[in-house]
Amino acid sequence: MKIHTKIYFNYFGLDKSDFIACEICGVKAVHIHHIDTKGIGGSKTKDYIENLIAVCRGCHNKCHSSIDFNKKAKIIHSNNL
Repeated sequence: MKIHTKIYFNYFGLDKSDFIACEICGVKAVHIHHIDTKGIGGSKTKDYIENLIAVCRGCHNKCHSSIDFNKKAKIIHSNNL
């Protein structure tokens, strides 16, 4: 399991066997997305709970293709913390 996934799971008290809902649309999440990207080289300074959101494949793609959608994701995630 990747470090950022462990950080997310630990914060919310989750286990790999739990159903994890996409924080945006509610379907099964398959990714833990970095809201502010890690950038080239994979900076570990972005691995903190305020920057990590559980998303489904569709919402993950939208986060990467739309700045406005990614901003919406950040607001939703902030409200869930």
